[in-house]
Amino acid sequence: MKRQKRWDSQNDNNPFQVLTEELIFLILDFLETAPLDKKSFALTCKAFYAAEARHRRALRPLRTEHLPALAARYPSVTDLDLSLCPRVGDGVLALVAGAYGETLRRLDLSRSRWFTGSGLLNVGARCGNLVELDLSNATELRDAGVAAVARAKNLRKLWLARCKLVTDMGIGCIAVGCRKLRLICLKWCVGIGDLGVDLVAIKCKELTSLDLSYLPITEKCLPSIFKLQLLEDLVLEGCFGIDDDSLDVDLLKQGCKSLKKLDISGCQNISHTGLSKLTSISGGLEKLILADGSPITLGLVDGLNKLPMLQSIILDGCPVTSEGLRAIGSLCISLRELSLSKCLGVTDEALSFLVSKHKDLRKLDITCCRKITDGSIASIANSCTGLTSLKMESCTLVPQEAFVLIGQKCHYLEELDLTDNEIDDEGLMSISSCSRLSSLKIGICLNITDRGLTYVGMFCSKLEELDLYRSTGVTDVGISAIAGGCPDLEILNTSYCTSITDKALISLSKCSKLKALEIRGCILVTSLGLAAIAMNCRQLTRLDIKKCYDIDDSGMIPLAHFSKTLRQINLSYSSVTDVGLLSLASISCLQSFTMLHLQGLVPGGLAAALLACGGLTKVKLHLSLRSLLPELLIRHVEARGCVFEWRDKEFQAELDPKCWKLQLEDVMQ
Repeated sequence: MKRQKRWDSQNDNNPFQVLTEELIFLILDFLETAPLDKKSFALTCKAFYAAEARHRRALRPLRTEHLPALAARYPSVTDLDLSLCPRVGDGVLALVAGAYGETLRRLDLSRSRWFTGSGLLNVGARCGNLVELDLSNATELRDAGVAAVARAKNLRKLWLARCKLVTDMGIGCIAVGCRKLRLICLKWCVGIGDLGVDLVAIKCKELTSLDLSYLPITEKCLPSIFKLQLLEDLVLEGCFGIDDDSLDVDLLKQGCKSLKKLDISGCQNISHTGLSKLTSISGGLEKLILADGSPITLGLVDGLNKLPMLQSIILDGCPVTSEGLRAIGSLCISLRELSLSKCLGVTDEALSFLVSKHKDLRKLDITCCRKITDGSIASIANSCTGLTSLKMESCTLVPQEAFVLIGQKCHYLEELDLTDNEIDDEGLMSISSCSRLSSLKIGICLNITDRGLTYVGMFCSKLEELDLYRSTGVTDVGISAIAGGCPDLEILNTSYCTSITDKALISLSKCSKLKALEIRGCILVTSLGLAAIAMNCRQLTRLDIKKCYDIDDSGMIPLAHFSKTLRQINLSYSSVTDVGLLSLASISCLQSFTMLHLQGLVPGGLAAALLACGGLTKVKLHLSLRSLLPELLIRHVEARGCVFEWRDKEFQAELDPKCWKLQLEDVMQ
C-alpha cells in the first residue's frame, strides 16, 4: 500500500501533524474560490504556509517585478496569467521559462505588451508541456515572434486575436510546428488571407474550434476548412469575401459532419441561398449565429429544417418578417435559446406564435423590440415557464401590469433585464417570487420605489448583481432592504439615484462580497458613507464616484487603508485633491484612474501620484493637463506600460432624469 506523505511539523504538540499532505491539499481545494480565506490559512503556521505554496497551481500577478519572489515561493504553477501586468518584456518571459519550464501548461499574455520573438522563443523552446497560449492584442507582434511560438509542439489552444501584423508566413509556421492544435483564434488578424488559413486547415487536422472573424478570406480556403473532420465550432463573422456563389454544395459535403456551432454574423453577402448550403454541412448543428446579417425571411428559415439538433438561434440586429418568425415557430425542433435583440419587425402575433411552439426555451432576448406589448409578455409567461434568462430592455410599449405575469409564471429565472421599461412596484413584488434571481437590471425604471425593492430584498437572497441606474424613485430604504436580504451581492449600480445618502452606503457595507460599486451622480453621498464601504467591503475592485461632489480626501484615506484589491476608480467631478490621490497611490493593485474636472488637483500632485502608482495601465485626464506635466514624466509612465487618454470634455451639469430620458427618446426616434 502506498504510504501517504506527511507534511513536516517542528512542533510535536501540533494537533494537525497527523494530517497527510493529501488532506491538507483537499482543504485548500475547497478554498479556491475564497482567496482571503486561503491567505488566512497559509498564515496560520509555517507548515500551512509551506503546504499552500506546494499546492498552488495558478498565479495572476499584477506586476512583473513580483515574479522572482513568486517563482521562488510557488514552484508548481501550471497556469500563469500575466494579462494584468502593464509591461511584460523578454526578460520576464525568460524568467517564466526558467522557473516553470517543466510545469507550465497555460500562459495568458492577452493584454500584455513589450515582448518580442526572443521572449516567445524562450517559452516555446523550454516549456515543453505548454498546451494553451493567449497572445491576443499583441498588436506589435510580427511573423518572427509567431514563428517562435511554433517551437511549442504540444500546443492545443492558441489565441492571436487582433495581432494585425501577422501574415500568412507567420501563421504558416504555426501550422507546420503546432500540428496538435485543437483551437485557434485569428480574429482581426487582417494580414492573414486564404493561404495562411489554408495551411492551418491542412496541417492541423485535430482542430475543433476555428475563429476567422474579419479576415480577408474568400472561397479559396473553404475546401480545406470543410475537410476538417473534427471541427465543432466555426466562426466566420464579418468575412465579407464569402458569398452565396462561393459556397459550393459538393464542396460542403466533403466534411465538417461534427460541426455544432456556426457563426456567420455580419456576413450580409450570405443570403438564404448560401445559408441553405451551409446548413447541409452537418445535421448535428446545435447553435447558429446570424446576427447583423440578411433579413430573416421564410426562405431563410426553410434552410433550418435540415438541423434536427438545433437548440440556439442568435438573430441580433437582423430585420425580421412575421412570416420568418412564424416559420421559426414551425420548425420541428425544440429551441433552448433565441435572441432577437434589436430586430426590427418583431410583432406580438409572430412572437406569440413562436414561443407557443418552443415551450422549452431557457434563454430569450427581445431587447429593443419596440413594437411588442402585453400580448407578447403574456404568451412568453404562459408558454416558457422554464426560462432562466429574459432580456427585454427598452420594450417601451409593454404596460405595467404585464410584468406581474413574469413573476407569476417564470419561477426559474436567474437573469432578468428590464432596463428602461414601465415596470412598477406591483411588478417588482411579483418578480420577487423568482427566488433564483442572481442578476436583476431595472435601470431607468422611473415607476419603481423602495416598496418594490423591499420585496426583492426579502425574497431574492441569491442576488449577485443589481442595476438601478437612474431609477430615481429608490432611496436609502430600498438599498437597506437589498443590503439586509442579499448577502451575496457583488455588483451594484445606483448611479444618478439622487435620493441616496450615506445611510444607504452604511447599510451596503454589510455586503462583504461587494466587488463593483457605481454611485456616480449620487450628490448626497459623502466621504462618511464611502469610508463605511471601504472598511467592510474589502473585496472591492471597481469604484465609480463621478459627480459625487461631497466626496473628498477624507474618503480616500480609508480606501487606501482597507481597499487593497481596488483596481479601477473614477474620481471625475469629485472634491478629491492631490492629497487624496497620493494616498490612493499606496494601493498596489490600482491600475486605472479617471480624473476629469478635479478642481483641487494641481500638476505637481498629479505628477507625484503618477510616479507613485507603479502598476497603472490606463489614466484618463483632461487635455488641459497635458501641457502642465513634464514630457519626461509622461514618457516614463508610458514606458512602464501605462496608456494615457486625453479628453477635451467640457464641464457638464446634471440633467433631471425624466428630461434626460425624453432627450434619449428623441434621439432614438
